[in-house]
Amino acid sequence: MTVLKHLTQRLKVSVGVLAVSSTLISSAFAKNDINIDYEKFTTDNGLTVIVHEDRKAPVVAVAVWYKVGSKDEPEGKSGFAHLFEHLMFNGTENYDDEWFGPLQEAGATGLNGTTNFDRTNYFQTVPTPALDRILWMESDRMGHLLGAVTQEKLDEQRGVVQNEKRQGEDQPYGSVFTHIFEGLFPIGHPYHHTVIGSMEDLNSASLDDVKGWFNQYYGPNNVILVLSGDINAEEAKPLVNKYFADIEPGPALSKWEAWVPKRSANTREVIQDKVPQSRIYRLWVSPENTSSTATDLFIAASVMGDGKNSRLYKELVYDQQIATNASVFNYELQMASIFGVTVDVKDGVDVAKVEKEIDKVISEFLRKGPSKDEVKLVSTKQRASIIRGLEEVGGFGGKADTLASGEFIAGDPNYFKTELDELAKATPKDVKAAANKWLKEGWHQITVVPFIEHTASTESVDRSSGLPPINAETQLSFPEVTQTTLSNGVNVVFAKRSTVPLVNVAVQFDAGYAADAGGKLGLASFTTQMLDEGAGKYDALELAAELEQLGTNLNAGSNLDTTTVSMSMLTENMKPSLALLGDILKSPTFKEEEIERQRGLILSNIAQQKTRPVSIALTLLPPLIYGNDHAYGIPFTGTGAAQDVKEITRSDLVNFKNTWLRPDNATIFVVGDTTLDTIKPMLEKEFGRWKVKGNKGVKQITEASMPEQGQAIIIDRPGAQQSLILAAHLAPPTGADNNIAINAMNKTLGGAFTARVNMNLREDKSWSYGAYTFLQDARGQRPFMVYAPVQTDKTGPSLHELKKELNAYVGDKPPMANELERARLDEVRSLPGQFETANAVMYSLLSSKRFNREYNYPESLVEKYNGLSLDDLSSAAKEVLHPEKLTWIIIGDAEKIKADVEAAELGPVSVQSMNSL
Repeated sequence: MTVLKHLTQRLKVSVGVLAVSSTLISSAFAKNDINIDYEKFTTDNGLTVIVHEDRKAPVVAVAVWYKVGSKDEPEGKSGFAHLFEHLMFNGTENYDDEWFGPLQEAGATGLNGTTNFDRTNYFQTVPTPALDRILWMESDRMGHLLGAVTQEKLDEQRGVVQNEKRQGEDQPYGSVFTHIFEGLFPIGHPYHHTVIGSMEDLNSASLDDVKGWFNQYYGPNNVILVLSGDINAEEAKPLVNKYFADIEPGPALSKWEAWVPKRSANTREVIQDKVPQSRIYRLWVSPENTSSTATDLFIAASVMGDGKNSRLYKELVYDQQIATNASVFNYELQMASIFGVTVDVKDGVDVAKVEKEIDKVISEFLRKGPSKDEVKLVSTKQRASIIRGLEEVGGFGGKADTLASGEFIAGDPNYFKTELDELAKATPKDVKAAANKWLKEGWHQITVVPFIEHTASTESVDRSSGLPPINAETQLSFPEVTQTTLSNGVNVVFAKRSTVPLVNVAVQFDAGYAADAGGKLGLASFTTQMLDEGAGKYDALELAAELEQLGTNLNAGSNLDTTTVSMSMLTENMKPSLALLGDILKSPTFKEEEIERQRGLILSNIAQQKTRPVSIALTLLPPLIYGNDHAYGIPFTGTGAAQDVKEITRSDLVNFKNTWLRPDNATIFVVGDTTLDTIKPMLEKEFGRWKVKGNKGVKQITEASMPEQGQAIIIDRPGAQQSLILAAHLAPPTGADNNIAINAMNKTLGGAFTARVNMNLREDKSWSYGAYTFLQDARGQRPFMVYAPVQTDKTGPSLHELKKELNAYVGDKPPMANELERARLDEVRSLPGQFETANAVMYSLLSSKRFNREYNYPESLVEKYNGLSLDDLSSAAKEVLHPEKLTWIIIGDAEKIKADVEAAELGPVSVQSMNSL
């Protein structure tokens, strides 16, 4: 119902669409309540003119509607349609003064202009003798405006509009309209921004923008002119031709007509504002204004929330008295409309309670729909409202406004009669159907809540002395670790943590990705992925269901050296959970159909890894630094090689499980809310009799040697915006005696945000989002790695800086005292918080087993870090860092970076295509 002017004024916008024809039409309201005769004609330059004769008073209403609104604004120019409307009142080339003076002198009334999403209009009612004056003025600003628009006027009106924006948004709930349109309409939709626009866009408006907007949209062929009152078409035509005929028409235009976005998910936001009480806005996108469904939704809105007898108002305000106001509207626009519920929550009432009651009223309406009497009442009220408005020839809702609106919306000046006819024919069934189609899921709710004023204390801390010192140290609290052995010799390591009623159990096997060496790469990973795809009497789905019912989480995975299967279970469900763990480890079914399903997932993952720069580098580097025959010379991703995965058979999986995942190759770890005496019998029952035949697997982790010189391999990724730099060479094992010194050295070089590498490439140069060095844990020699994703044009300079930092650390810029102290304090002071959870304790125990450490290893770290010296870090650097022997993988656009890579003197440079991987 586009005639809802009260709603239009309330939302500070109104409605519209398009039109053109030339024919004389005489029509009347239903039941002959009133007749509106009009004649429509089009001038040679495209101006659409509608004339209605009403001689009851010697006045003529003049309405000029330009078919352009905020929806036509280009990106970055929000608010321009409205700003231009203001400029239209600031004088023309032939009358360079304020618009209102001559009209006040003439006795004009109801003069104004408005802009909405779809159109811009200007209107006034003048005494008949002043008709020539107003037509001269309207035609002068239509055809002769630009010469009078100056930078001073633009700046002045920009300020006026910005103050209008501030004034509106400074009102209670005033900022909500921006959130409404941004919440309902996606980015790129012409209704995504408000009519008044953003401050930033208003500030950017230029004189060139003014000229472009005027020339594109303000030609007569994009305008509707309505003359209503003491005039007829015969009198109007010569006047219109006299003043408007010589104005040049504008260009052909391309415009949006309809775009109703589909929303399937409900969204919410809460806004704090200086408001007296909370207000709930529940909003849906609804059809455009010319849709007959819009009339049905208008009726639905009226029944639910228009007046004291409407359903929401009566229920929430009158009966329950939990709200002070409740209304519902269907705000109609050309491309899409907004159906909304607005409820003011009574002070002291819970917003959630009011929302619940809103849901009840809406649900009841959707279930039953309106009654016949309610539909009839809405039709009668709206018909009466329209008739009252048409008593005037001008003004909001008057005859000129109504005729122009109908022409703009539907090419029919009497379109209001179509709306009245739709109202008269509407049925409860139609209204219910429309509501159920459009008012289900997909709403956006905005809840505006009072912002509680807070005040700062008048007393403040003295900050002149700088950062407060840290005068005390916290102590590490690591649980006592005890051990026992099951009857088959499996070692059990136990630590009690009773913070929450959970127990974590992990079974670690001496296997890992390195167990793939010499065989089919990816077998370790494939096998662990199959463990929960059916075991014992359960198929994959049944096993998952059993775990879910117990609230138990299962994880299985590997690193280079070990394979671990773990469970997190509720203390109360230890027994059934451990029974499932026993099935998983002892009796996995390895069904062929599940094998094929997992194979497909793994191959898909490998294919995806070939598109991810980091995964590519972690696949290519290990064989280059360890050699193809080394146990670690395999992809660090663990997924293996696609061809090998394709060839893995059920027999391979069974053999891997029997060779590596077996009791004589296992250690069981328990951390959580139980005692060893309680859980040991359960473990004994499930695993104490577990025995397998044959010999367990043995890995050969040999000593690898570094190359004589480094090399660089460019993986060509045409069009890449960044180059990923990942370099590596061998370093001592994680279990090395000086591992603490190595870690501290790395932390100061590139292992922390404040380390040298990151401070150089990110904070100083801004070439990278983050650049680091790190050491990947391994029982044998581990890789020292350099990582730096950098912008393409800084690939060469970044390589030079990385080499400079590495060489300087072992050369003329060794570690400094402040760097060591920062690293030492970080490690020592963060240590107590590192073992807060049972999972953290479990990880420590697993690592200690992997690297042959005492299980209370964390308790020794404070002393070790406090004992570090600069000589320790320098010695570690000389042992670890060999920049000239790094193997560099650089993934980026080879055409753009190859010359820079060669100039960096990293060693021989080769190029591979992504397709060759």
